[in-house]
Formats: sequence, structure tokens, C-alpha cells
Amino acid sequence: MPASPIRKLVPYAEKAKKEGKKVYHLNIGQPDIETPELMLQAVKNFPYKIIEYTHSAGIESYRKKLAEYYKKNQIELDYTQIMVTTGGSEAIEIAMMTCFNEGDEIIIPEPFYANYNGFGVAAGIVVKPVTSDIKTGFALPPISKFEEIITPKTKGIMICNPNNPTGYLYSKEEIEQLGALVKKHNLFLLVDEVYREFCYDGKEHFSVMRLKGVEENVIMLDSVSKRYSACGLRIGALITRNQEVLDTALKFAQARLSPPTIGQVASEAAVNVPKEYFDKVEAEYTNRRNTVVGLLNKIEGVFCPMPSGAFYCFASLPVDDADKFCQWLLEEFEHEKQTVMLAPASGFYSNSILGKQEVRIAYVLNEGDLKKAMVCLDKALQVYPGRVVKKEKAAKA
Repeated sequence: MPASPIRKLVPYAEKAKKEGKKVYHLNIGQPDIETPELMLQAVKNFPYKIIEYTHSAGIESYRKKLAEYYKKNQIELDYTQIMVTTGGSEAIEIAMMTCFNEGDEIIIPEPFYANYNGFGVAAGIVVKPVTSDIKTGFALPPISKFEEIITPKTKGIMICNPNNPTGYLYSKEEIEQLGALVKKHNLFLLVDEVYREFCYDGKEHFSVMRLKGVEENVIMLDSVSKRYSACGLRIGALITRNQEVLDTALKFAQARLSPPTIGQVASEAAVNVPKEYFDKVEAEYTNRRNTVVGLLNKIEGVFCPMPSGAFYCFASLPVDDADKFCQWLLEEFEHEKQTVMLAPASGFYSNSILGKQEVRIAYVLNEGDLKKAMVCLDKALQVYPGRVVKKEKAAKA
């Protein structure tokens, strides 16, 4: 089982804190936005004297509420086509265990969310990457690149939209191209839409559930963690119109008995959170994104494309090895008793050789802290022993 690139540096961060350093956590997607009061009140006013098991597929009233939420997003579903899971992570894991047998292949554009690879390993699935490039802002690679690696063992394609870790937002046209491809080769299309609410610059999210003619091929994965800044609730969902997939997925759901009861109660209340909440959150993240990306691109040797969704950005740094650099930041560097924690990009690729000069940054802190973190990063790059000087600059010197 591969280690999480997001969490493997935690011991170094804990040690840095014990040494009196303030650590700016830009390594993990834990928003500092307040969880909606409606959800907190639902937990405080839990009406029962016993916290019982729920149906393995989730509380019926909650699934009906979710169906209403998706209808507002132009997705027509029956509540029975929704299975509540213990976080989006379990939805991914169950989907993989349901749709693939050991030795089957799944194509995933990289860099990808590290747990896709981890759950693939656990399920005995072969993850076949199609590499996207930071120079194009991590746009979907040409469909021809997907077709080149399809074999008789290929059973599915998976994407995250908007993307974690790059912040790329797939267009309607790109989703339709993938839909046509899975229909042509009769593959499953798994789409993680956890960051649906986080789209910027007037761009709109197009859900895979709106595709026509591939209803049996599509599985959508979702979660309340990021949408409502409620990561600790551990409530997600697996959604599909394919009854055989639902029946099989339910067997895995029965094996873990039920998703968290109190988490579902809070999540059901969340469906009533008003649009104003999301408008405010979108404005806040847009500002944070503009601040971080703008400051990153002012640092000599750094390049960061502007993301259109989620709350992450990917940056290339003038360093010899991003893994070493991220550890060095915590172990050896400080600026005014402060340092910054980043996620090295190698863990978001299938081959750790890739992304050696890239990092993922989660802009989940307030603007003031983000500015201080970028100052730390700039200062660190100036003194890092493994800094790489561009050839053209060296030639001029």
C-alpha cells in the first residue's frame, strides 16, 4: 500500500512545531471555512436516545434529500440510485471493488488523487496513467492517448472534476469525449465530483450524470467533506443508474454495516444550506487562489498555471527534488520562526520519477496566512542547497 504523499511528512511537521516553529499547512485539503450552522445544530439537537445502525445504503430521508439537491444541479435521480458511504474515499474504494476484478486495468489522467492509486493497489487493479502536462494547465490529454493504451483488460476510466490535485476543470466537451470513448469500448466511467461547487471565473461544472446514452457505464462519486467544510463527518455517496453496480456495491456496504448515523443527520440538514453560503465561499476561494497563484508566479523560477476549480494549484519549483525540499522546509528551514508544509507532487503520479520538481498547494488558509506562507516559500527557495538554476540564466551569468 503506497504511503500518502499528503500525510507522510506529518512527523516532520509535528517536530517543527515542538521546536517552536509555526507551520503553514498547505499540504492538505482541510478548509478553514466554518461548517454551516445548520449542520452543527442538527448534531446538537440529535433527537434520539440511541445512535442506531442505519440502512447500509444510508438513511432514506437523507437519500431523498440528496436526490433533490442533484435535481437542482440538473441531475435527475431516484433516491434508490444513491448509496451513502463513509466518506468519498469509501465511495471510490467500493466503486473499484465493484466494477473491476483483479488484474483489470483502469486509465486515469495523472497527476491524480493519490488514493486512486492506493485503492487500485488494494483491489488488485492495474492503474494505467495518461499524463497531463503543467505547461497546458493539465488539460485532458487527447483521446487518442487513451485509445493507445486500451487493451482487452481495460475496464474503465476515472477522472476527478474539478481535479484534485491540479485544480483543472474539465469542460462539457471533454466530458462528452470521454462519454463517447467509454460507449465505444463499453467501459465504466468513474467521476469524482467532490469539488463540484468550487468553479471560478464564471465557468460551470458539467456533471457526468448529465451524459446521454451511457447511463449504464457511469458512476459518480461524491462527498460532503469539502462542499460544507465538514471533512470529519465522513459522509460520501456512490451514485449510478446501473442497477447491477448498485446491487454489488451494496454487498460491500453491508460488510461495513452502515455509514455514520450522526454524520448522515448533519449531512441531511446540509442540503438546506442556502446558495448565499456557496456564493460567499466561492468569492473567498477565488480571492485566495488569485493571491497564491499571483505570488507564486512572482517568485523567480516558479511556474503555476491558474486553476479553474477545487482549491488546489500545482507549481513547478527550481529545486532538485521536491520530496527533499518539502522535508527540508520542515526540518532545517525557518523564517521568523515560521515555515510551510507542502505536498510533493511525486505521490500524485504513477511513477515517482515524475513531478520531481512540482508540489501541490492547498489554498485553504486565510489570505493573511497565505501571504506569509508565500514569503516563507520565497525565502526558502533563495537559500535551499538544492536550488536549480535555469541553464539560460547560468549562461548569462
